[in-house]
Amino acid sequence: MAYMDKTSNFPETILTVLKDVLPKDRKFIPLHEPKFNGKEIEYVTACIDSTFVSSVGKYVDKFEKMLEEYTGVKKAVAVMNGTSALHIALKLANVRQGDEVIMPALTFVATANAVSYLQAVPHFADIDEKRLGIDPVKLKEYLEDIGDIREEECYNKKTGKRIKAVLPVHVFGHPAELDFLNAICEKFKLTLIEDAAESLGSFYKGRHTGNWGKLSALSFNGNKIITTGAGGAILTNDETLGIQAKHITTTAKNPHKWNFSHNQIGYNYRMPNINATLGCAQLERLEYFVEKKRTLAKRYMTAFNEIDGVRFVAEPEDSRSNYWLNTILLDKKHANLRDLILKTTNTAGIMTRPAWKLMPSLPMYEHCPGMDLTVAEKMEKRIINIPSSADL
Repeated sequence: MAYMDKTSNFPETILTVLKDVLPKDRKFIPLHEPKFNGKEIEYVTACIDSTFVSSVGKYVDKFEKMLEEYTGVKKAVAVMNGTSALHIALKLANVRQGDEVIMPALTFVATANAVSYLQAVPHFADIDEKRLGIDPVKLKEYLEDIGDIREEECYNKKTGKRIKAVLPVHVFGHPAELDFLNAICEKFKLTLIEDAAESLGSFYKGRHTGNWGKLSALSFNGNKIITTGAGGAILTNDETLGIQAKHITTTAKNPHKWNFSHNQIGYNYRMPNINATLGCAQLERLEYFVEKKRTLAKRYMTAFNEIDGVRFVAEPEDSRSNYWLNTILLDKKHANLRDLILKTTNTAGIMTRPAWKLMPSLPMYEHCPGMDLTVAEKMEKRIINIPSSADL
């Protein structure tokens, strides 16, 4: 379909494109909602009948095994949410009080919060305009300027603190440039930890995200590509770390039929069995969800290619994205229309939203270290997420 009105009323043109792509029989279309059309009810009922609905039960073990098989990692540990997964991943990577952890300025607040739980310091990096994740070229140049390698560790020349890790985020499901980031970590003696909360079903150069870092974190929140209601998982190819992750997320309790004995400070982060039932049923249909979402993304791409002043954010050529949240990027000349577009679409019953506010703009993180954020600052004002549910 040709879109004739390209300049006179840009917000209405965007709305017209969305209406043409999306179903016509719905009064309200949310940004992303779960779809329960598999064996969810069957598994939940079996779990309730078993009475094992809390931290013990077969569905947690089954869910973890299914995650390992799908992603290709050696160990998956199911936990209460993505933030707790990231918290433990950072802890097991030996991030300590006062350490700096490099992450993109454009991310959900949980990325920075998990670092703060360890009394470590978020350190913000600029982003790549195509992938929306950390720009590795800019990061390499930045570390060459501020990084000081001493005794096989990297220190910030400006703050004197140890820079322990790089925490890339696969923003909206698009994989970050992981091989380049891995090379940077090797050169500067840093640990790569992936925030893969949004990227279940996404692959970088043929390998699932979560396989590149020492540890990684997934999220199964209600708005993710599969959901356990609330939930997350720690992924690792280090079996020793995987065993330790499972131990400390279950209050560090020593195995015994009746005695309660704990050998270190642990966390009550274990995913309940009843939540894992949803995860098993959802994971059985993950590839179906991914293909439906990729089909929707292609329809958006075709439609928005006809419009001047806006670009649909497509997967990088070296990746297969799950297109968790479909995204359009306004041209600079239309950036001032973002809020009007949001108002126009939401008023019409089509839910859209802006990107997250940049982390350094939040009061608790405004004094954290970081590089020049020119690209992130410009992109934040131009990003709009559009409806992305698998059944659209």
